[in-house]
Amino acid sequence: MNRRAARILIASLVLTDAVMAALAFVLGYFLRLQSEYAEIAPFTHYLGMMLLHTAVVVTVFAFYRLYQRRRATSHIDEFYSIFGAASVATVIAIALIWLIYKNQLDYPRLMMVYTWLLTILLVWLGRIAHSRVQWWLQSKGYNESRLLIVGPGDVGRMILQKIRQSPGLGYRVVGFVEGNGTSPAAPAHVLGVPVLGHCDDLPKLIDEHGINEIIIAMPEASHQDILSIVARCEPARVTIRVFPDVFQIMASEVSIGELGGLPLLTIRDVALRGWKLAVKRATDIVGSAIGLVLLSPLMLLIALLIKLDSPGPVFYVQERMGLDAKPFKMLKFRSMRTDAEAETGPVWASPNDPRRTRLGALIRRFSLDELPQLINVLIGDMSLVGPRPERPVFVEQFKKSIPRYMDRHREKAGITGWAQINGLRGDTSITERTKYDLWYIENWSLLLDLKILVRTILRIFSDRQAY
Repeated sequence: MNRRAARILIASLVLTDAVMAALAFVLGYFLRLQSEYAEIAPFTHYLGMMLLHTAVVVTVFAFYRLYQRRRATSHIDEFYSIFGAASVATVIAIALIWLIYKNQLDYPRLMMVYTWLLTILLVWLGRIAHSRVQWWLQSKGYNESRLLIVGPGDVGRMILQKIRQSPGLGYRVVGFVEGNGTSPAAPAHVLGVPVLGHCDDLPKLIDEHGINEIIIAMPEASHQDILSIVARCEPARVTIRVFPDVFQIMASEVSIGELGGLPLLTIRDVALRGWKLAVKRATDIVGSAIGLVLLSPLMLLIALLIKLDSPGPVFYVQERMGLDAKPFKMLKFRSMRTDAEAETGPVWASPNDPRRTRLGALIRRFSLDELPQLINVLIGDMSLVGPRPERPVFVEQFKKSIPRYMDRHREKAGITGWAQINGLRGDTSITERTKYDLWYIENWSLLLDLKILVRTILRIFSDRQAY
């Protein structure tokens, strides 16, 4: 990675934040000017306040480590961070302005509110624009980070595919490295990327290829093996990331309780209970009801087009496994021929699936066939967010080979989920999908649900795995 390029990107981000914070103050002044009839001082009198507000915002953002940006940062997560940091910065700026300009110049309360809200919004929009430019530059090779993946197995392949799907991240995968215990019969290439050697060769490979980052893609490796790999990389100044195993990706909180005076550590508490369950159900009812009302014209149009496009019913009703592994009837708009599985039996959908109707290909591309599941949510069979439900025949297969697969059914199935917004849908690893589902269950929060719903909407037009 070009350190000079990285410093330039950080400096440009600081400048972007400063410009947006200053613009928020200016707009706050003029909005206040338009909303009140009282005389206020000319804007030139407020220039000192504007500079102070801007300096405080940039300083607080630095303390919040918002200038240590990762290559892949969710805009929604960034909004949460900006909201908190900008709120703290506004309070500090108001206090400093009051101390410095006491009895000299008024700082109207309405102007404070406008400035606070506009700072959050404009800085966030500025960062989105900055990230778009940064991604474009990185896709062209600017600020490139050279990467090695340790572990040429399924997880390594998945990571490589993710990187290829997001060239704006600026990663260049130089090669794979065999991990400890890897079979000597490992292929010479994985998806066109060479396997350069064994983990014992890491110090030499890092030096020869100018490696900046290493991803250890061996989720089942022992802690000792991972520590051994990290130790080999220690002399070099490289960033090391580890793809977590099933246990590591689970509960992030440990609580202490007691049993008759004996201390016990709770490291896993899966099921939603009490007020959490009530909040999630209330959110489902309100969200599905609003969705059905707002989307009813679109759903009516799709139903009409399905009837005109091909013979058969409008809805496709399929049995899926939900809460506590109990079957329920899931609704979808019919997107395939009525005899789609007459010869093959239950099979996965595939890209360019010949069983799809002409309209079906379109509505599946944008996930519009899932809209009737809002009815399932309203009546309580499903939730807006949760593990995607599978058909009983597939559940029987997966529970025999995937550890903790049935734990997915401790919560209601969802229209969308943590796995889906992270690209694990369609013909992707069920094992990895299960890990994401279990992480979601054990880390549930209302904000996480809102984040998943927003990201689902944003992915509709860019998801290449919807077929």
